[in-house]
Amino acid sequence: MKVISSEKVPAALGSYLHATVLNDLVFTSGQIPLTLDGTLISDNVQEQTKQVLENLPVVLKETGFDLDSVVKATIFVSDMNDFQQINQIYGNYFVKHQPARSCVEVSRLPKDVKVEIELIGKVKEL
Repeated sequence: MKVISSEKVPAALGSYLHATVLNDLVFTSGQIPLTLDGTLISDNVQEQTKQVLENLPVVLKETGFDLDSVVKATIFVSDMNDFQQINQIYGNYFVKHQPARSCVEVSRLPKDVKVEIELIGKVKEL
């Protein structure tokens, strides 16, 4: 097992790492919309979603994976009424490859953000 902690994305807020690689799978920790210096990007759900989806490929690259490697995405939202706006931005990142996905409304997310996303990826078949 290989653990990944990257200085190219915001630091973890707790006692966890950015990702874990096990055999041919990568599991990312949930990413929230923070900039590299740890600042919340904005209160706008679309801008938050974009920031999360900018951070996740950086984490994946550190593991040798990319967005085309993703087989499952889990999206946590604080308000399901934001789903369409989140989905619109999400679709810009998964154009040719659309992994399985879940979207779950939760009562609260870290730093009271509106969206958090975690991914599972697999080495591409040759």
